[in-house]
Amino acid sequence: MFATGSRGERMAVVAFTPRVLPADPVRTLAEYERAGGGEGLKAAVRLEPAGVIEEVAASGLRGRGGAGFPTGRKWASVAAYASPVEPTTVVVNAAEGEPGSFKDHAILRADPYRVLEGALIAAFAVTADTVIVAVKETFTREAERLRAAMEEIHACSWAIDVGLRVFEGPPEYLYGEETGLLEAIDGRGPFPRVAPPYRHGAEEFGADPAPSAAKVEMAAPGELTDAPPTLANNVETLANVPGILASGADWFRSAGTDESPGSIVCTISGRTQRDGVAEVPMGTPLRDVIEQIGGGPLPGRRHVAAMSGVANSLILADDFDTPVSYEAMRALGTGLGTGGFILFDDATDFVAVAAGVSRFLAVESCGQCVPCKQQGLEIAAILERMCKDEANDADLAQLDKRIGTVADSARCNLATQHQLVVGDIRRLFPDAAAAHTHAAVHPVEPELIAAIVDIEDGHAVLDEREREKQPDWSYDAVYSGKWPATRFTQRSTENFE
Repeated sequence: MFATGSRGERMAVVAFTPRVLPADPVRTLAEYERAGGGEGLKAAVRLEPAGVIEEVAASGLRGRGGAGFPTGRKWASVAAYASPVEPTTVVVNAAEGEPGSFKDHAILRADPYRVLEGALIAAFAVTADTVIVAVKETFTREAERLRAAMEEIHACSWAIDVGLRVFEGPPEYLYGEETGLLEAIDGRGPFPRVAPPYRHGAEEFGADPAPSAAKVEMAAPGELTDAPPTLANNVETLANVPGILASGADWFRSAGTDESPGSIVCTISGRTQRDGVAEVPMGTPLRDVIEQIGGGPLPGRRHVAAMSGVANSLILADDFDTPVSYEAMRALGTGLGTGGFILFDDATDFVAVAAGVSRFLAVESCGQCVPCKQQGLEIAAILERMCKDEANDADLAQLDKRIGTVADSARCNLATQHQLVVGDIRRLFPDAAAAHTHAAVHPVEPELIAAIVDIEDGHAVLDEREREKQPDWSYDAVYSGKWPATRFTQRSTENFE
């Protein structure tokens, strides 16, 4: 296993050969090719598009963006819905913003060439003429590495018929949601859409887009349109593709489990001796991942639970022997997510954690769905009062009521995450809520739950701006009272470089 710090430098090694996260940064395309880079593209040409999709499907690669959807099946769907009018687009989702995750940052900083080779193989497989790598406008180092790598690739024979572009989108959490990301590329706000991206994808740049997905007629699942499909894959997913094509599906399956083959890049942060990112074989016990990357709990403390971002149920310390795989986490009643685990110890106030999670999700909600935004803000407000020891039993009853209805009629998963994570904390740690409701403990500040912007000297640096962010997505001193879906203006297509 290899771990990386903020500059991609080597931190720790155990007996596992990395596949997507090298021990040392790859500085040039020539260096990448000397180590075998480009062999996946050559194999793709030999296999032809249908053969490429078959090999990826045979490998069992599952999307590393959180849902774990089979990659080969996704590619086959995109190929099947190819438009007779417009070419397909491949979008690399590099808008990592899940709290507790830093894997995509680490991969792009260490080896953008592998990601771009994977994207070019995908473009070949689904006959796309454009690859867009979508980062956040705050990801300056990642964007610089990508642009430099693209210049080298354009100067050689790797991408003769495929254009490579970087798109710098907004900093919002929902920009990382697949359809919200495509909305942003289309020139609108990052508001999740209902239509699947393989039916309505990235539109022609420079068109006159409507202000939000809420005001756009999208293709329904049973309807065909002339709009080009889009293949969207996560950074880590595409970084695995060159190895699969160059070495074969059986090689890929030589690590991991039957249902979760290959490796996964994990992030460990929170109450640990150090924070870091490392690549491990799927099926490695979570306890080993925590120990090897994070060094275990802080001196004199013991771990109580881990949280996989803000998307899945908590994992109690008694279950840390669970393998890091999709099927094992599902059997436990939670999910693997992006492989980013936030650790909590016996000094943690879980009301403060719930308040931090709730504030993050309520603020980052776009407001297209009224319960998600309105009731999410109510949940956050109640939990904040609990942190201040200003809540009562009626507040606690109202909290439970709102947790039960916040996800009603939701068009994306954010409200369900709010319901799941905050509800799970209420269920697992009822004494904490009771203690704050009856002022039996001292007031606390809500835990900062935010994206990791860097890892410096074994310490995860969180996005402190999340503390000041208003529910309208501004950083104004006073909240306007408006929701993002009504105030978010059209973004310029000048974000392309």
